[in-house]
Amino acid sequence: MHNQLKTLALLAALSALLVGIGSALAPGYAWGFLVLALLMNLASYFWSDRIVLAMYRARPVTPEQAPEVHEIVGELSARAHVARPRVYVIPSDQPNAFATGRNPEHSAVAVTEGILRILTPRELRGVLAHELAHVHNRDILITSVAAAIATAITYLAHMLQFAAFFGGGRRDDDGPSGLEAIGLAIVAPIAATLLQLALSRSREYQADESGARLAGDPEALASALEKLERGVALNPGAASPATASLFIVSPLAGAGGVMALFSTHPPLAERIRRLRALAFAGRMA
Repeated sequence: MHNQLKTLALLAALSALLVGIGSALAPGYAWGFLVLALLMNLASYFWSDRIVLAMYRARPVTPEQAPEVHEIVGELSARAHVARPRVYVIPSDQPNAFATGRNPEHSAVAVTEGILRILTPRELRGVLAHELAHVHNRDILITSVAAAIATAITYLAHMLQFAAFFGGGRRDDDGPSGLEAIGLAIVAPIAATLLQLALSRSREYQADESGARLAGDPEALASALEKLERGVALNPGAASPATASLFIVSPLAGAGGVMALFSTHPPLAERIRRLRALAFAGRMA
């Protein structure tokens, strides 16, 4: 119940932010943006998986095209007692993966071409167990819907910034001045990221632990995360910050220092430490 209330609060806050920045862009149309926010929540509920998969040009693959991935997904979904997700491959050299969908019966797992190249079968199984844990824990709906709304907020912020630059510093009767609009355009995406962060970090830790237990191999996921950290640094992708929370590791390379505070992912070093502690506890039991 507590997580459900946090989820509702997050979506309400993101929707309010969408309405707020939309009203700043088009003063007098707050009701229109309220309707847009409601429609986006509804559309994201049913089609967030398609939206996100299309953004990354993910293509569905058959068991003949990706036998290893299908075999692992089939085994782990049976162990987790969830419906078997659809399998997609993303044409990207960056090693990464995510799960999406509104529920286990309408879920999908997407892996990049890069991750298939660098991980061993054991490490890949650890990663897919993490993603299946998100499906089992029903995390994928909130992250997918939040990503879709945050993407809309980011686009509106860019439009507001564009309008401010070409509209000069004058204040309209009902709208913000140019400087106010630029400030709002900068703050809105950061606020959307912070709202996503409110739930994402704890859910990543939970999916790490649940996935490690599902696979029965915490070390495999720990080893995979080490490789993914190096792989993302070497192959920075063109991922949107609004959808970064979906991936097993942040696709935004070089997010250190102050920017690390705004990451929707917990520190990889801490995730790896917890997994290895879990592996050690298992050996000692």
